[in-house]
Amino acid sequence: MTTMETTHSDVPLLPDSDAGLLAATPPEIPQTLTVADHLLTVFVESGPLFESLLADIRNAKRRIWIEVYIFYNDAGPTRIAEALKEKAREGVDVRVLYDALGSVSTPATFFSSLSAAGVKVHAYHSFWEVVRRVNPFTMLNRRNHRKLIVIDEAIGYFGGMNLIDNVETVREQKAEYRPTSSGWRDVHLRIEGPQQSDLAESYIRSWARAHGEKICKRPRAYRRATFHHKGAFPSAAAQEESIHFFDSGPGNRYSHAGRIFSSLIRHARDSITISMAYFLPVGSVARALLRARRHGVRIRIIVPGKSDVKLVQRAANYLYNKLLKRGFRIYERQHRMLHSKAMVVDGLHSVVGSCNLDPRSLYTNLEFLAVIRSHAFADVIQKICRYEISESERITLAETEKTPRFQRFINYLAWSLRWWL
Repeated sequence: MTTMETTHSDVPLLPDSDAGLLAATPPEIPQTLTVADHLLTVFVESGPLFESLLADIRNAKRRIWIEVYIFYNDAGPTRIAEALKEKAREGVDVRVLYDALGSVSTPATFFSSLSAAGVKVHAYHSFWEVVRRVNPFTMLNRRNHRKLIVIDEAIGYFGGMNLIDNVETVREQKAEYRPTSSGWRDVHLRIEGPQQSDLAESYIRSWARAHGEKICKRPRAYRRATFHHKGAFPSAAAQEESIHFFDSGPGNRYSHAGRIFSSLIRHARDSITISMAYFLPVGSVARALLRARRHGVRIRIIVPGKSDVKLVQRAANYLYNKLLKRGFRIYERQHRMLHSKAMVVDGLHSVVGSCNLDPRSLYTNLEFLAVIRSHAFADVIQKICRYEISESERITLAETEKTPRFQRFINYLAWSLRWWL
């Protein structure tokens, strides 16, 4: 797999000014806009997201399907659970598919009370399931990291947020013994429109797989992350909008997130902005990023200043010096834990979903992500990223070269473990 060891002598440097970034104001979020005849609402905090979700749950008539990595039992999610119970008692088809390891901190009684009310509840790769199967290591290592909700026939939610209340800092999360990936700043979307059926199909496939049923292969174009209309990467001046959804996972029945990211990066002509909780690019994604810089594409990367997974931060720090020498810009978000998983290419294509740019998300876990082709939507995500940069510290090459040798060695060891983090 590719690392960042290629030459950088011929890489064009970025202009040194951050004008227009450091004075950014918070964007008006939640914000709703129309993209490809769909209503999209963008959230960055769990509070407004939960209020919107509760309203949609209470209005549901036919189905409420939830798939999530963490379903915690604090205030906001408990309100959601109570609303789910009420709907199940009314005869609505209510399902909850959660990851057993991700939700390990949630008491079993929380889920058993949902089941008692008539909610269909299933834990993905639970302890007892792992014990029964012949490949326990694979099952423990492969997690369902998706965040997907389907309500009736027109409304859905997807993105990077778990069902857990916001906390401000990693220190607060540790003090309260909350799970990692608590509800920090992230990007999550509500969609209303006909392509909600794509979310429903994805959920049905995931539900069937979790119950041990065979699922058929997706079409070849889907598995290869091929965009369905010709001219998917025309000039940025083109106006046609589109939304493409992708399941990502190992094996030949899914698309692979690495193909999606690398394809978009390879076609970049001007700029790439990446806001990522865990940034450890490998393989085709790493190669595409290096190639883009060699061709003069401006690349800005926003990561947490203090991560909830310390080894991931150490591994990312190992890359800093190599990336900065090639003209990448790196910003560490201060004060709040950045948990977003978003990328914008040339102010036109945006990727939003549950997938980080690390080996686990790219090659091992089950993920769900969307590629949205829209200038207006990209502008919203860019404004969010500009605000995150305004609350960040820019990492410089001089700082990385002052890193003590012992710390560099620790960072190297963490990078060596990147496939297991």
